[in-house]
Amino acid sequence: MSAKELASNRDQTLVGALSASTAFLVWGGYPIYFKALDRIPAVELMCHRVVWSVAVLALALACLRRLDALLAALANRRLLAMLALTGALIALNWVTYIWAVLNDRVLEASLGYYVNPLMNVALGVVVLRERLSARQAAAVLLAAAGVAALIVRHGAVPWAGLLIALSFSVYGLIRKLAMVDAFTGLMVETAILFLPALAYLVAVGAEGSGAFARQGPAVSGLLAFAGILTTLPLVLFAQAAKRLRYATVGFFHYITPTCLFLLAVFAYGEPITGVHLLTFGLIWAALALYTLDSLSLAPRATGRA
Repeated sequence: MSAKELASNRDQTLVGALSASTAFLVWGGYPIYFKALDRIPAVELMCHRVVWSVAVLALALACLRRLDALLAALANRRLLAMLALTGALIALNWVTYIWAVLNDRVLEASLGYYVNPLMNVALGVVVLRERLSARQAAAVLLAAAGVAALIVRHGAVPWAGLLIALSFSVYGLIRKLAMVDAFTGLMVETAILFLPALAYLVAVGAEGSGAFARQGPAVSGLLAFAGILTTLPLVLFAQAAKRLRYATVGFFHYITPTCLFLLAVFAYGEPITGVHLLTFGLIWAALALYTLDSLSLAPRATGRA
C-alpha cells in the first residue's frame, strides 16, 4: 500500500471515529434536552419528535435524491409491515426513555442501554439460532446476575431500563432482517407514526394543554429542534459505519450509557446504592468479556473477507 493510500485510510478512520464519538455523545446528552422540557408529558414529547423528524428526514431524502428508494419501500407490502412494527417499537423505546428521564430514572435508562448489546446476543441465540462462544455466554450470565441482584435487593423490576433494552433489541433484530437502508427505513417508520402523532398534538392543542406555541418561543423552538436532534446522530452514525469496522463501531456504543450514568449520578443527583454498584459492576464485566470476544474474532473475520 502506498503512502498516499495509508494517509487516506488514516483520514477515513479519523473521520469515522469523530463521527461515531459525536453521534454517541449526542445520544448520551439527550437527558439534558428532555430535562429542559420536563413540564411536557412524555407522550407529547415523543409525538413532537416523530412529527419534526418526518420534516427533517423528508428534506434530507429530497436533497440526497433518495425519493425513489422511499417509494419502493412504500410499495413493498412485506417491508411496510415490518417497518410498521419497528415504528411501533421505536415509539415505545422513545416514550419509555423520555418517561425515565422526566421521572428521574436516568440511571435506569443507562442500565437499559448497557444491557442492550447483551440482549442482542441473547435474541440472536433464541431467534436466529446463533451459537454463543464461551465468553459471550459468560457475558450474558453476568449481566443477568446483575439485573437479578437489583431485583432481589429492591424487590422491584427495573422495568423502564429493561423495556428500553428489549424494545431497541427487537427493533434492531427486525431492522437487520428488513432490506432497507437506515434513512429510508426511519423515514417510513416515522411516516407511519406521523398521522397518529399529529392527531394527538392537534387534540392537546385544541383543548389548550399543548405546549407548542403556548409556552413561549424558546419551548417551541426546542420542540422543533427534536427533528434535527433525532436525525443528526443517525447521519453521523451512518458515516462512521462506512469508515470503521463493525466491531469498532460497537465499542463506541458504550459512550451513550456511560454519559447517562455520569449525568444521573453527578448532574441529577440520583441515588446510587451498593447494589447499584454491584449491578453495574457485573454488567461492566460482562461488556468487557463481550468486547474482548468481539475484538478477538474481528481479525479472523477480516482474514476471511
